[in-house]
Amino acid sequence: MVRWIKPDLETKFHIDFDWWKREGRDLRVYLQSHLCSECRVIYTNHRGSAEVDWIDPDTAEVTRVDALWQSLRTHCSQRPDFITENTPLTDAVFRVFLANGNKPLSATELHEILGRRTPKTILRTLGGRRVYKGIRPVLK
Repeated sequence: MVRWIKPDLETKFHIDFDWWKREGRDLRVYLQSHLCSECRVIYTNHRGSAEVDWIDPDTAEVTRVDALWQSLRTHCSQRPDFITENTPLTDAVFRVFLANGNKPLSATELHEILGRRTPKTILRTLGGRRVYKGIRPVLK
């Protein structure tokens, strides 16, 4: 059973990968929809992409990560059209988490990054019982 908490403006959110599994949804298909046109050519099939080594810039720890995720994080997210004013809020928040390696952020921090929508609007969207794109509060 999944626990629900009433979040506030400083509650941290992240992409809950287990949510995707519980809901029977294919995260990789959704990730592919966020690729830039250049990377869509590379990842024409969402299945079977290789893992690559990634070096954490803070700790120098080397881990194996999905190449699709890494392309989104290091290439697509650097393009000026990755998040625009026309990007729906839940997609924009999801893309922020893609770009930052899924580092938890509060509604206030998300507002500071996105520069649109008030923190309260972000909180109302993400903090309700309905889960959008696996974005959920971090359970302590």
